[in-house]
Amino acid sequence: MTTLKAKLQADLNAAIRERDELRSSTLRLTITAITKEEVAGKTKRELSDDEVQKVIAKEAKKRREAADAFAQGGRLESAEREKAEGVILDAYLPKQLGDEELDGIVAAAVAEAKAAGAEGPRAMGAVMKIVNPKVAGQADGGRVAASVKKLLAG
Repeated sequence: MTTLKAKLQADLNAAIRERDELRSSTLRLTITAITKEEVAGKTKRELSDDEVQKVIAKEAKKRREAADAFAQGGRLESAEREKAEGVILDAYLPKQLGDEELDGIVAAAVAEAKAAGAEGPRAMGAVMKIVNPKVAGQADGGRVAASVKKLLAG
């Protein structure tokens, strides 16, 4: 068992002992998603910590999107629960980059892409190929794309 998955399991056991319903249900769903990913495909395999982190990030993103949908639908109690679940999952993810840090990385990638001959809005794909490996897990794809668009346009 990977160390991150073991930590999730240990935290789940602690949450069950403390009778923390929100935390235990959130961790159960996350561990289930990890197990589902492990058995997907032709053969069962164990996920690495990086792969487990990607699953957790996907689950956290689902919670943010669900919270937005509930808020727009007027179901504020459900939106608050989804937000709280997202906060629990964020504790298992690496610290997110600030806007200034992200803009610095994107600016360097734009300069690198321009040096390679890509310019203007058409360079979006080339810049994203450079930026994504550098910010993997530390910034949401939508934030990265918005920053790239802003720097390419201006």
